[in-house]
Amino acid sequence: MEYKNKEIKEGINLHMIQTNNFKTNLLSVFLTTPLLRETVTKEALIGSVIRRGSKNMPSTEQISKNLEEMYGASFDCGIEKIGDNHVLKFYLEAINDEFLPQEENILKKAIDTLLEIVFEPLSENGEFKQEYVKTEKENLKQIIEGKIDNKAKYAQDRCIEEMYKDKPYGLYKFGYVEDLEKITSKELYEYYKKMLKECKIDIFISGKIDTTKTKQIIETNETITNIQGRKILINKGQNLENVKNPEIIEEKLEVTQGKLVLGLNIENTNLDEKYIAMVYNTILGGGANSKLFQNVREKASLAYTAGSSYIRQKDNIIIRCGIEIANYSKALEIIKKQIEDMKKGEFTQKDLDNAKQNIISAIKFIPDEQDTQITYYFGQVIAGSEVSLEEYIKRIERITKEQIIELAKKVNINIIYFLTQK
Repeated sequence: MEYKNKEIKEGINLHMIQTNNFKTNLLSVFLTTPLLRETVTKEALIGSVIRRGSKNMPSTEQISKNLEEMYGASFDCGIEKIGDNHVLKFYLEAINDEFLPQEENILKKAIDTLLEIVFEPLSENGEFKQEYVKTEKENLKQIIEGKIDNKAKYAQDRCIEEMYKDKPYGLYKFGYVEDLEKITSKELYEYYKKMLKECKIDIFISGKIDTTKTKQIIETNETITNIQGRKILINKGQNLENVKNPEIIEEKLEVTQGKLVLGLNIENTNLDEKYIAMVYNTILGGGANSKLFQNVREKASLAYTAGSSYIRQKDNIIIRCGIEIANYSKALEIIKKQIEDMKKGEFTQKDLDNAKQNIISAIKFIPDEQDTQITYYFGQVIAGSEVSLEEYIKRIERITKEQIIELAKKVNINIIYFLTQK
């Protein structure tokens, strides 16, 4: 696997991942903007609307027909928040020309199709097609209102929302119903044009490709030649400071199982410490051998689930437990003890070695999935670093127990959120 990147124009970058592992090419376009309350709902809606039709493919039926003509290519899109940024993601997967009975230049057709969908969506009289906007507003409303259905995910989102109250990272990536109802087709189209002039644009292509020819296809594509370079607007973001007394939030809904979520903050980390934090989190709650799983779930039998995840961009660790409501106090006590034990170095060399091996195994798996490759390299772009997989592994291998203990001393509970029964 070989990775190359080139700035086509200011703020517009092409990333090529040359790999022989797949019979398909995976193409992606990522549009990155600052995560803001006034625009988050519009951007979520834009992602849904522009997939409905483009300049030369004015309906989903036409897009599907075009994909079928490329031997059953597939298209998908999504939206994420990464740090304090909102990212619209568009994917098209198509068979590599090498596996066709005759040369058809499917790669060029796939590139042209994806770029048209993203950058030349269907418009009528200076606005998005009203029928499409109306339908997608209803679909997005259902997604927003349905977030409460998955109680574990809802509790985690609410914990983060409370941690980052009135800050970008606290926003819900799909936006808000009260904003959705006010958006018109014309207003949405005007914002889309403005967003395209300012957003960071990243184009990824993964597959068995000739990088020189692929770069030429992109650079001579009419859509790309018409897009202007830009001074990109993205949020570097500010992380939280540690607090002495964590806030306790209790929310009551119709639930049979309590959801206990703790938001931890790691204060003032540098780039190297982010790797240490990954290992710290894996020991604390990153798997079946972790301290949380073993002590809260297995030994004390207080939780159905117990684990944690590390949010690299914000230096937060989120602890999640599904518990019997009556076990709240005891579960919280044991969780706090695991955090304090990490500060005291009460974990073994075997714990450290297992954590490293789990992370390294995941890194070695990255070349086996094209979307995972792209996610990895895009994460490097957003972080402002270029670390190869080999170097990533070396940085994990170098981490010592003493470094874990020093980092553990910078970890504090910022918020305790409990979803309980009415």
